Amino acid sequence: MTVRLSDRTTLGVGGPAADFVVASSEAELIGYVTSLDAAGHPLLLLGGGSNLVCGDAGFDGTVIATEVRGITIRADGDEIDVVAACGEPWDELVSQAAEARWTGIEALSGIPGLVGATPIQNVGAYGQEVSQTITHVRALDRRTGTVVELAGHECAFTYRGSVFKEETDRWVVLSVGFRLAARGESVVRYAQVADALGQQVGEAGDVQRIRDAVLALRRAKGMVLDRDDPDTRSAGSFFTNPILTESAAATLPSQCPRYVASAGVKVSAAWLIEHSGVTRGWQAVAGSRAAVSSKHTLAISNRGGATASEVIELARAIRGRVHSAFAIELEAEPRFVNCDLGLIVD
Repeated sequence: MTVRLSDRTTLGVGGPAADFVVASSEAELIGYVTSLDAAGHPLLLLGGGSNLVCGDAGFDGTVIATEVRGITIRADGDEIDVVAACGEPWDELVSQAAEARWTGIEALSGIPGLVGATPIQNVGAYGQEVSQTITHVRALDRRTGTVVELAGHECAFTYRGSVFKEETDRWVVLSVGFRLAARGESVVRYAQVADALGQQVGEAGDVQRIRDAVLALRRAKGMVLDRDDPDTRSAGSFFTNPILTESAAATLPSQCPRYVASAGVKVSAAWLIEHSGVTRGWQAVAGSRAAVSSKHTLAISNRGGATASEVIELARAIRGRVHSAFAIELEAEPRFVNCDLGLIVD
């Protein structure tokens, strides 16, 4: 049976896979990868499919669906060490932690995908990043064919990046270790969450209430998967927030939201998009089945039957408008398979 990548990704675009297999154990996953590598056969690791834009021609190789499950928990006083297999659904882990009143990942509620993808992107939202709680990542090094364990500091985490993203074809994440805290309350670090809770940024909030507030905020933006909401047929935020030098950030209007970042000043991609003339529901071409989300300008949604070409056409148009208006080149957050955005055309 032919498997189309459009049926395996949240954006719903992508042609057929030449071959498709499911890895339901770590040994099976390692076996598939090492044997395909030895044969020089192309492969694509597929988790939840929530951060992929797959080309209309599909993938001329083997797609490996990672369905490796398993969670181990060790408590030492207030410290809770959790090790989750790469195929564990991310939000199920967050939900379990919140119910147990373990803090550290509650602001990352509602993010689709699997645990194995979280260190690759250094997944973050509403004031938290997984790098803040990851203790180690167990991974297959495809260069050597060996399994290694990288401590958190060895993962070279950056804003939406890591060593795993920098060398995508080298690493296969097998499991991720997190250290959470059995405190029941966590510091609220994001203004929208604080407002929803009726609190101030920096105050302590109940872990379950923070999770509930984040889920409500994400639903309002079409960022929680819902088959009845076409806005959620997306790859999430399509562009990352640019990190600029202080001098470059100073050239932007004062109304543009900005935040201190380790490598400079992080500015709001959504603000740049909206102030370049792109509105919610905007289309690059009238009648296109790809459109900016009706709830959130950072997301590109599949309104039904869109092709990857239509999605890319829209993304290029958005990026071109922002570059024309502000001389800033937006970087796409999803991974592109057998397609790309190409060069900016203003």
